[in-house]
Amino acid sequence: LLDRFFMKKIHIILFGLLFIGLNAQEIESNMLLLPSASSLQKSSLAHFELDSLSIYQKVDSIITNGIKNESFPGAQLLIAKEGNIIFHETYGFHTYDSIQPVSPNDIYDLASVTKILGPLPAIMKLVDEKKLDLDEPFSTYWKPWKHRKDKRNITLREILAHQAGLKPYIVFLNKTLKNNGQFKNRFIRNTSNKRFQNEAYEGIYVKNRFNRKMYRIINRSEVSADKKYTYSGLTFLIFPELISQITGTSYEDYMAQEFYKPLGMKTFGFLPSTRNFTNKIVPTEIDTIYRHTLTQGWVHDENASLLGGISGNAGLFGTADDLAIIMQLFLQKGIYSGKRYISEKTIEEFTRTQYPENENRRGLGFDKPYLNNSDFNLTDAYPAPEVGQDSFGHSGFTGTFVWADSEHELVYIFLSNRVYPTRENRNIYTLNIRPAIQQVFYKAFDNAKQHKP
Repeated sequence: LLDRFFMKKIHIILFGLLFIGLNAQEIESNMLLLPSASSLQKSSLAHFELDSLSIYQKVDSIITNGIKNESFPGAQLLIAKEGNIIFHETYGFHTYDSIQPVSPNDIYDLASVTKILGPLPAIMKLVDEKKLDLDEPFSTYWKPWKHRKDKRNITLREILAHQAGLKPYIVFLNKTLKNNGQFKNRFIRNTSNKRFQNEAYEGIYVKNRFNRKMYRIINRSEVSADKKYTYSGLTFLIFPELISQITGTSYEDYMAQEFYKPLGMKTFGFLPSTRNFTNKIVPTEIDTIYRHTLTQGWVHDENASLLGGISGNAGLFGTADDLAIIMQLFLQKGIYSGKRYISEKTIEEFTRTQYPENENRRGLGFDKPYLNNSDFNLTDAYPAPEVGQDSFGHSGFTGTFVWADSEHELVYIFLSNRVYPTRENRNIYTLNIRPAIQQVFYKAFDNAKQHKP
């Protein structure tokens, strides 16, 4: 099944080398430097005097090994340096039957990457506008918490840094199922009507007010008295409603109007199956407990699906190009193509490690490298040990990963559907695939620097 894959990659390498050879005299030795407020441009590895053959061989080897070990059936990789897209390649297929090859404009379910590309930009903008304060109790804005003794004083900063002691996760799907696995009719129907309009999947409609049940359960959930780093996605289910309340605009419309459309993120957003894109949407899991079919074009995360696919914990879909744009916006500290979206001060605060004294590496919403990450080898580091300590990003359960490094002016986008056909596939982690590929590029830049006269 892999013969076509191997041949494709060999042709890409040979073509790339031929192209570089034919155009070597036309490539200037200086770097292609762009103004810090510019938009992304297409460039090449050669512009940065990188060893293209070595990079292709190493990346191909890592991803081929991943496909052989069923870490994922296919993947996509995009690298941008100093505002230049220098590498964008695809590998393998959507599924293990090798029918649909991965394409550069494929749309992926981003899973938890949604957290930093959905509610987080909105929260940063609202902080800029002084409509939210990081150090005020969250109950100032989310009124039900005023009546919860264990939550009334928790700040937005603590929540975003996963330092609040909130429960990591609640499986809301259990609330909708009977003991025999059938849906409870009061929560889910197979046809829509005025009270059941949130479509979780084809033929699965959730009660409009089910979100309120989710909020009540979150509001009443236990809080640990021990304030230590514990990753929790619960408030990301609340944030869309809060954003809508503050802005007077629906969360999805606000994000599209304030960020995605003006940034030129053409396929980015929620519910891609309803948007008539010509792009292929990469499938995720063959669901055996809920949808009982291959999940494709609908959000994989069950909690987000019960909110009709529009949530803050998951639900966003997009291409590698879409992701590169918004990660470059963050890298350029809130400005892109000459337009200011978020203040530099706010970007710097959100991307800063908040509670290192509590052995918490996190920024505000953003994931960060392990503390003292450069002291570790690749096996023990997160992500690659070479990344700058100021770098930031997030991973997604479906096999996605985005990272931006301001020190090295590098954006790293890795997309895959590692949950196909089942979420039990964990070789993407055991083989350390995403950090290993990331390291290839850092070492390549380091080698290029060392070989300069």
